[in-house]
Amino acid sequence: MSGEAKNKPNLFKTLLNGIIFENPVMVLLLGMCPTLATSTSAINGVGMGIATTAVLIGSNLVISLLRKLIPSKIRIASYIVVIATFVTIVQLLLQAYIPSLYNSLGLFIPLIVVNCIVLGRAEAFASKNGPIVSLVDGLGMGLGFTLTLAIMGTIREFLGAGTLFGMQVYPNEFGAMLMTMPCGGFLTLGCVIAAVQFIRSRGKKGAK
Repeated sequence: MSGEAKNKPNLFKTLLNGIIFENPVMVLLLGMCPTLATSTSAINGVGMGIATTAVLIGSNLVISLLRKLIPSKIRIASYIVVIATFVTIVQLLLQAYIPSLYNSLGLFIPLIVVNCIVLGRAEAFASKNGPIVSLVDGLGMGLGFTLTLAIMGTIREFLGAGTLFGMQVYPNEFGAMLMTMPCGGFLTLGCVIAAVQFIRSRGKKGAK
């Protein structure tokens, strides 16, 4: 009985793993393309993060349920079919109910299919673990991705356009347009990653 309890996955730890300890962008440095391209505003960042989270949860769950039925030789192709199915569902829902966000994110919604975060979790986690813990892993990774996009989108929107979630905070004439451009994305991402790594290093020193 004690052995079963020991081998039982810790769902809370799995959830926190994706949000904090193995954040896909700030720690694992994955998904850089959508991170830089869709974080020009807080709304776009959160929208892209939620869309990716939905795909992560659905694909992780289905792949985990089918993991013993999928032949190893065609597993990657099978994973892509599953992921593409959920991306199509998310794309159609956004197009039907939130067309403004759909038009703003544009091509980056269908490109979730080839997002290395989604395929990476399918291969590294969902194909080796049960459905419940795989679902929680997808949720944690998705929330970690959404958190990063929200932070970057908020910083870039506030400094670049003087707004927060579309609401004017200060006159946009004082905004640094550089922050809404690609170079501003690289600058913001570098600062965010540097801050996270600094906090992690201080935490490790404190633990010693």
